[in-house]
Amino acid sequence: MNCRIILLWLFTNRLKGISECFSTIIRENYDGTRMGAETSLNRAEGVSEHVVPYWDQPFSQPYFDNSTKREYTTTVGQTAHLHCRVRNLGDRAVSWIRKRDLHILTVGIQTYTNDQRFLSLHTDGSDEWTLKITSSQTRDSGVYECQVSTEPKISQAFKLNVVVSKAKIIGNPELHIKSGSDINLTCVVLQTPDPPSFIYWYRGGNVINYSQRGGISVVTEKQTKTSRLLISRATPEDSGNYTCSPSSSDAASVLVHVLQGETPAAMQHSSTVRSWTINFSLLILFLCFVFVR
Repeated sequence: MNCRIILLWLFTNRLKGISECFSTIIRENYDGTRMGAETSLNRAEGVSEHVVPYWDQPFSQPYFDNSTKREYTTTVGQTAHLHCRVRNLGDRAVSWIRKRDLHILTVGIQTYTNDQRFLSLHTDGSDEWTLKITSSQTRDSGVYECQVSTEPKISQAFKLNVVVSKAKIIGNPELHIKSGSDINLTCVVLQTPDPPSFIYWYRGGNVINYSQRGGISVVTEKQTKTSRLLISRATPEDSGNYTCSPSSSDAASVLVHVLQGETPAAMQHSSTVRSWTINFSLLILFLCFVFVR
């Protein structure tokens, strides 16, 4: 009896093990089939477990970062910078070309022009290639191309405007002030992309000295690019040529006359009378000389 029980137990456990083995095989085959089907479906739909952006793939081509500024304005004598940003450059070279004569200015960081004012700036690991133009002149205005040595070549255009900045003193170029009145001059800086870093006032060839006398004030507003000179209770000693001289701009001048108790009209009338008297005297002398002979 005991032997029959033992044999029955062994047979039952053997069947259970075989059943579990078949279940494992079937489950693994199902999982493998399911994963293979999902992989095929993902491939068909263009889905990847690790999606790599197109521009980061090794076979992609260089392209320009269009977020950079494409037009620049500077004043004569200042330094201009044109910034070109190229993504995924690889082993290609970046060149700067002047459009008007197709002159190659730089290749990489090497300069290919005798004009040493042109220079290419680049930092290792950076996507930015900058064309630097020192002491810019009006003749430097125009279009410059940032070119990449792909096949075919790709390029991006940049426009540079070099303007002549000028100062202007509002009013007539010659001013007559009565002694005791105020000299009030306002200077405006024109055609400049940036506010001047300073605006100096001169009388003659000397900077106006605030300590020389009281009643002199200068108010400069950089944002509006204006400067105001006020000299209170002017005297004849304050007469002279006043010049407004901003940084990086042509200066402007005005001639100021401070009159002592005489208006410009009276001064002009007096001058006319004196001139007529002199001419009449010369005429009398000439007639006397003729008749005497």
